[in-house]
Parts: sequence; structure tokens; C-alpha cells
Amino acid sequence: MIMEQTKMTLNKITADSILFFDMDGTLVDTNYSNFLSYKKAIKLVIKSDFHIDYNPTQRFNRSLLKNSIPNLTEKELTMIVSEKEKYYDEFLPETQLNNEIAEILDRYCKTNKTVLVTNCRKDRALATLNYHGLTEKFSNLFFRQFGNGDKKINKFQNAISKLGVQPNFVIAFENEESEIADAQKAGISIINSFYIFK
Repeated sequence: MIMEQTKMTLNKITADSILFFDMDGTLVDTNYSNFLSYKKAIKLVIKSDFHIDYNPTQRFNRSLLKNSIPNLTEKELTMIVSEKEKYYDEFLPETQLNNEIAEILDRYCKTNKTVLVTNCRKDRALATLNYHGLTEKFSNLFFRQFGNGDKKINKFQNAISKLGVQPNFVIAFENEESEIADAQKAGISIINSFYIFK
């Protein structure tokens, strides 16, 4: 079912529109698979079935890991993060496609430039897209990139610059508030923001 906000966004798509799609939490819900990957890595590294609760409204990350297990050493923390990346593919069946956004991607990939713009690592993003049969629906793929000093760069500005397009032609689909702010900083005015998995 297409939500009202999305219908309004679709009415603004023209033949010249370039569609930017975020992946995690927008096109695909990967939160649970990410959590399960962390859980397995924690058990392996600290040799204990440490109990952590899954919260579907919050993506489990390095900061939450530190808060959940405050006595972790930096070495253990690094090992857990490294190990959890190895287990992600095992939990791909726990990812959930957002049918509303996937339908839009499918509809416009034949007529418009459709671009993946994600802060996800390349190998994990490709594994997720391939699992859901989405890879070939994109004209371009942009993955996590860092600038000088490992500073996260604005993924939207990066894609706009590398594609050589004007931001006023871009329509973005994004679910994270900080990334929506980055899209606006990059000059994108049409942003379909929603919280479908929350």
C-alpha cells in the first residue's frame, strides 16, 4: 500500500528526475539481521551467551554495544565488530524488503536514473541487494565512504558530485533524520522521509 506522503512524492517525479534510495531502514529493514550478527559475534568473542535485548526501533551499533557491555576492552570491541561482519550473510533471511519503496524502484528503474546512496559497506550492501534481487534495478551504486581522518562524508553530496547532476533534479528516499538533514544540505528539496519499520 502506498502511503499518502509517498503518493505526493510520486506526483513530483518527471522524466528528468533522478531517484536516490537509501538502503538500511528505507529499502530494506536490516536491523534484526544486524542485531543477530552482533549477538553471535559477542558470544564468540567473550565466550559467554551475554543477554542483550532486541529493540526494533533502534539499530544496534558500536555505541550500544559499549553501553550494553561496559567492561569490554577496546580489543574485544574491535573483534566483535569485525566478527559480526562475517556473520551477516547467515542472517540475510531475517532482512525484510520494504515493498512500498521496492515497488517505486521497480516502477522507475526502467525510465529514470535510480541510484543507491548508502552508508553501508559495499560487500554487505551488495549481499543484501542480491538477496532481494535489487542490484540490477540501480543505474549507480554509492557505498560508505570516508574523507580525511576517517570523517564520514555527506553521501548525497558525494553522489551528486560524482554523477555531475543538479540537486533540484534529485528525489531522495531516506528514513534517518541525520541523513535527511544531509540531503537538505546537499540541496535536495524533495525527500520522501518515513519511518515504516518503527
